[in-house]
Amino acid sequence: MDVAKLPAMEDSALSVLHENAERLERTGTKSQQAAAAALKPAIEAELAARRETKRSLAREAAAAKRAAKPAAPKKAPKRKAS
Repeated sequence: MDVAKLPAMEDSALSVLHENAERLERTGTKSQQAAAAALKPAIEAELAARRETKRSLAREAAAAKRAAKPAAPKKAPKRKAS
């Protein structure tokens, strides 16, 4: 598989590819193990980049939500009864 195709893959397809690479590393033929071992770091790097992008977007969305939320009204100081 061409590593350049990884960024264009959907998340689910990339996850399946990662699972297959792990399986082939354990149980495949020597050539399959070598191919899986060569491809696995690129797959893991792409998965990590996507996780970080999702975290970053979630942080930005949370910050935007907090910024859009109106501030709570301040309470007036209590007056002493005379």
